[in-house]
Amino acid sequence: MFGTAILLSVLTGILLIIGWILGGLWGITFALILAIVINFISYWYSERIVLTMYNAKPTKNVLLEGMVKRLSRDAGVPEPRIYMIETKDPVPNAFATGRNPEHSVIVVTSGLLGLEEHEIEAVIAHELGHIKNRDVLVASMAATIAGAIAYLAQIAYWSMFFGERRYGGANILLILVIAIFAPIAALMVRLAISRGMEFKADYTSAVITKRPRSLASALQKISRVLGERTIKGPVATSHLWIVNPFRGNWFSNMFSTHPPVEERIKKLTNMDGEV
Repeated sequence: MFGTAILLSVLTGILLIIGWILGGLWGITFALILAIVINFISYWYSERIVLTMYNAKPTKNVLLEGMVKRLSRDAGVPEPRIYMIETKDPVPNAFATGRNPEHSVIVVTSGLLGLEEHEIEAVIAHELGHIKNRDVLVASMAATIAGAIAYLAQIAYWSMFFGERRYGGANILLILVIAIFAPIAALMVRLAISRGMEFKADYTSAVITKRPRSLASALQKISRVLGERTIKGPVATSHLWIVNPFRGNWFSNMFSTHPPVEERIKKLTNMDGEV
């Protein structure tokens, strides 16, 4: 948690630096107001927005309800609501959303029910791990601050063309550097947060179920299916899913919000007999 706080502080620092360079005290004030407004919207409405994006509906699946009730008790968190996304192809996947454990939702695809029962249980436990660790709120904050940085970087970029009289040559060079590298720095910080959360949620799932190999098996099957099929949706939500459902080339994989599935499976396999 301390490391996450440092990374969030780095993101905020980048945001304030851009604001200062663009407009001094007024620039910092604008940057802070922008971050507050975006985070306010993200905190109160991100859950509703994401559920609408994927047309997720409440489900009364008896198997899922039983699992969530029992695993929530074992994890020591309030029982979340369960939503389902009906997919045309049987693509297994899941994610958690909600501003805190008391207002949380676990969303599964209809294809997840095609896995073995112990694998479904391990996936649900992974999402409960995100809820228990309050990862959803932290991820939302990181994403929105990074988005604000990208927005200000765009302002910096366009200011070079429309503010030539205001900025000297050295300042224009500095603004160019900010416009190019600030969004990349923000992305790298966000990825560091997101990848760490996935490992922690994997570990929490293993502790709750006492069967790390079940999650390893589920991740392997989900990854294999996603190599052939995909889920339609905004790429910006990729960090929510237990496995990134959007295909990419080697360059986009380098900036993936998830650690390699093979590495996660290896860590889980090594945990066998230790939890």
